[in-house]
Amino acid sequence: MTLDAEINSRATLETAAGVATLTLNSSASRNALSVAMIEALSGRLDAIAGRDDIRVVVLQAEGPAFCAGHDLKELTAHRNDPDRGRAFFAETMRACAALMQKIVELPQPVVAAVDEMATAAGCQLVASCDLAVAGPRARFCTPGVDIGLFCSTPAVAVSRSIAPKHAMEMLLTGVPIGAEAALRIGLVNRISADGARTGALALAQLIARKSPQAIRFGKKAFHEQREKPLSEAYALASAVMVENMLAADAKEGIGAFLEKRSPTWAES
Repeated sequence: MTLDAEINSRATLETAAGVATLTLNSSASRNALSVAMIEALSGRLDAIAGRDDIRVVVLQAEGPAFCAGHDLKELTAHRNDPDRGRAFFAETMRACAALMQKIVELPQPVVAAVDEMATAAGCQLVASCDLAVAGPRARFCTPGVDIGLFCSTPAVAVSRSIAPKHAMEMLLTGVPIGAEAALRIGLVNRISADGARTGALALAQLIARKSPQAIRFGKKAFHEQREKPLSEAYALASAVMVENMLAADAKEGIGAFLEKRSPTWAES
């Protein structure tokens, strides 16, 4: 197996009916975000971004954990470097942060399907997705405080996904929470009794039937306006609405509504 093939095997990609299923596939490491895993996921997302036939992405995992966070063995091995690992640590954090931002900036919505444990940067991965579905056994935690390493980068995504006090409790205690608690505080959208994959796929298929143009306009504007003061957020959103109104899908969708028929969406 070539190096590229080995890296890509860590994150496999399948597509059907407008939905891409991106699977973390390194169960031996509990799908830890090693350099290779980060590279694999980033490459897959780059490929998805340019495909108009993909309307929604489901992010799931094989094995006993959704994602165990950073690969602590890989990080520890670099403590023997001349700089005690500083350069490797910095590059790992940079690459991981870029991956999380790539999910947010992806034109298509991303739905996390979490059936097992999502730890530290694994919880960050879930929080970075647009939506999340949990299975009954799913658990979430940011336990860096237990090993002397506060989960500062996971805090960025988690604190943007749930209320600050809930985020701080997770970060300060490191105590895992189950699916019901994750639903209550807003870390996940719903719990699927049939398993996260089934629930996430159903949600993705529902979204995939909507206007792809509207979804792309909307996701981008949603994330951009959240970081702006109120007046700037409205200015941005108003400008986006104008561009969206001029797009083919808005013309078709409004016409179909007024004519009481089903719309036929453009391909992109």
